[in-house]
Amino acid sequence: MVDETKNPWTTLSGREIYDNPWINVTEYQVINPSGGKGIYGKVHFKNFALGVLPLDDEMHTYLVGQYRYTLNQYSWEIPEGGGPFGIEPLESAKRELLEETGLTATEWTQLMPFHLSNSVCNEFGYIYLARGLQQGEAEPEETEDLQIKRLPFDEAYQMVIDGKITDSLSVAAILRVKIMILENKL
Repeated sequence: MVDETKNPWTTLSGREIYDNPWINVTEYQVINPSGGKGIYGKVHFKNFALGVLPLDDEMHTYLVGQYRYTLNQYSWEIPEGGGPFGIEPLESAKRELLEETGLTATEWTQLMPFHLSNSVCNEFGYIYLARGLQQGEAEPEETEDLQIKRLPFDEAYQMVIDGKITDSLSVAAILRVKIMILENKL
């Protein structure tokens, strides 16, 4: 039986390769679990990842469309962004929902904590369900050119099934809420 508390990797050394206000990249010289020497690159995120699935009384949700530079393609997603470690994740999630959609909510449920890509980074996030929605004015950041789409939740679910939504926070949130609906927990 494997001891889940013991790290089978040995770190020989590490050096910072890159640093900016959002991420830090470090390259480590390691001995892997099989005893071989190698390198391991780690991307350290300096903020939480946050996703919010807004769901109104008519079972409609809101997606945000934007061109993602890293993918070189357009992406439909739940409202999401980052939040500083020193601020409660829920407060940052509320800010992201308002910034991107103009929505505020009276009911918040944490759906799950989440590691986004744990093979190369330590990015950790939270996904929330927002209910009791009220529409206000969106306040997007200067780097965001967003399109907002209100649609039936089941249509967003079908977009996940059809591979039209591929963003990990969005996929996880939509599938989790679908399970809650099927289990009569929503």
